[in-house]
Amino acid sequence: MCGRFTLTAKPTTLATLFELDEIPEIAPRYNIAPTQPVAAVRIASHAQKREFTYLTWGLIPSWAKDIRMGSRMINARAETVAEKPAFRAAFKRRRCLIPADGFYEWQKLEGRKQPHYIAMRDQNPFAIAGLWEHWEGGDGSVIQSCTLLTTTPNELVKPLHNRMPVILHPDDYDEWLHPGADPGLLLHLLRPYPAAEMVAYPVSTFVNSPANDSPDCIQPLAEQGQLFSL
Repeated sequence: MCGRFTLTAKPTTLATLFELDEIPEIAPRYNIAPTQPVAAVRIASHAQKREFTYLTWGLIPSWAKDIRMGSRMINARAETVAEKPAFRAAFKRRRCLIPADGFYEWQKLEGRKQPHYIAMRDQNPFAIAGLWEHWEGGDGSVIQSCTLLTTTPNELVKPLHNRMPVILHPDDYDEWLHPGADPGLLLHLLRPYPAAEMVAYPVSTFVNSPANDSPDCIQPLAEQGQLFSL
C-alpha cells in the first residue's frame, strides 16, 4: 500500500513539471497521511487544461451513504481498479496526478516495523497515478476526494513491502489525464517504476505519528545512513 508520502518541492518546480499555467500555493509536507488534503493535478472540465487543486485523501464514491468509507479507500489496486465498484467510474472519467517526492514503507523486522523512505535517485518530484471523486451530501455539502493506485513492488521496494505506488513517467501524464482515453488502454501504465532510478533508506519511527511533519521525518538513521539502491 501507500499510506504516507512527502511533497517538499518548490512551487516553481511543480509548475514546470506539471505544465501548470500558475505557480501553486503550497507549503512543504514531510508526512502526508490519509484523510488529509493532498495536492493533485487534473483536467479542469470548464477549460480542458490542467489545474492544481486539493483533494481529501480517501476516495468517497458518489453513491456512498457514509463518508467514513473514504478512510478505507486510500489505495486502489491496479489489478482490479477497472472492476471494483468503488473505483471503476473514477477510473473511466476522473483520473489525476498526485505530486510527491518520496513515500514511506514499513518493513517487518523481528516483531517491529522499521520505516523506510523511498525517493528518486535524482531527488526530483514525481507523480503517483490517482483517481478522484465528487460526493454530495443531502445537506448540500460537497467533498472531492482521491485514492492512490498501487502495483507490485520493484526490486528495491520488494524487501520492504509487497505493494508500491504507481509512479508515472512524465511522458505518460497526458495519456493518463486525457478525459477521452479508453481506460483499457491505460492499464499498461500501471506498472512498477524502474528500481534503478530510485533509492531507499531507513528513517526514525518519528514518522509513525502523522502529527510529526518536519524534515526530521526523512533524515536517515544515524547508524544506517547509507542509501539503498540497485
